[in-house]
Amino acid sequence: MSDVKDYKDLIIWQKGIDIAEKCYYLTKNYPKDEMYGMTQQIRRSAVSIPANIAEGYGRRYTGEYIRFLNIAQGSVNELETHLILSARVGLCTMMI
Repeated sequence: MSDVKDYKDLIIWQKGIDIAEKCYYLTKNYPKDEMYGMTQQIRRSAVSIPANIAEGYGRRYTGEYIRFLNIAQGSVNELETHLILSARVGLCTMMI
């Protein structure tokens, strides 16, 4: 029997929340002129990961859930791209 009662019990959702939180702290030190550029892109894609996992979990059919998990995976790839570029242009020196 599974101990998962809602999406907050999913380890992948918990890790997604951790990543989003770290991204907020990381981008807190970005230059103000990046507020509507890289900062916003990183935060948006990071939050999208656990949000899509949660939304998919609440869907009625497995196929819908899988679709939202695929969207979350796309957000992971997007976030990774933003973080790589941030490091390459000197906005940050570490990866999360």
